[in-house]
Amino acid sequence: MEKKKLVVLSGAGISAESGIKTFRDSDGLWEGHDVMEVATPEGFRKNPKLVLDFYNQRRRQLHEVEPNRGHLILAELESHFEVNIITQNVDNLHERAGSSNVLHLHGELFKVRSTANQNHILHWEHDLHLSHLDENGHQLRPHIVWFGEAVPALEEAARLASEADIFVVIGTSLQVYPAAGLIDFTQRHVPLYYIDPKPAYIPNLRNPLEIIGLGGSEGMAILQSKIVR
Repeated sequence: MEKKKLVVLSGAGISAESGIKTFRDSDGLWEGHDVMEVATPEGFRKNPKLVLDFYNQRRRQLHEVEPNRGHLILAELESHFEVNIITQNVDNLHERAGSSNVLHLHGELFKVRSTANQNHILHWEHDLHLSHLDENGHQLRPHIVWFGEAVPALEEAARLASEADIFVVIGTSLQVYPAAGLIDFTQRHVPLYYIDPKPAYIPNLRNPLEIIGLGGSEGMAILQSKIVR
């Protein structure tokens, strides 16, 4: 019997329990920095060392944290469903928990790329400095989709959403577009679940939405009991 397709859109909330801070604090700062300084092409051109240092700190932190129960339950669900995770997160906690199919919308901390060729991507787990260049002498940069840049994985994400038999949103405010619009690609009558302790209001939904107002681990345990027969 063919497995149903479970598609999950995950955000910073699922990694928060592992000790990774959410993208922006209530004051609009990201780890004390204006996001325009550390998450835009203009910020990188203005002060590349600051930007590289910022992501070096994020990369070091990623070595110190572990997947939490929410990540692990998503991996366990592969025994019951064809699970595809579309994540806004740049960490690798879904993969480390055992999930097989993870699509990163906003890039990955453990990858860098050439500033001259966005398809020249390298695996990179240590600090990145201005002395690190590609083979043609071009500076390497974090493999992160910054504000104002295109989201290369968006078309694939929309396709996955359109094929979902069950669609789950977990740990995201659904305020960052285009990722927030993926829920609109689901087919009619597809059940939608939204796991977040502070769920956002989502207008004009075609499908019924069940809100599980809990954090990632508790919310995923509830979801698992609802969808696994």
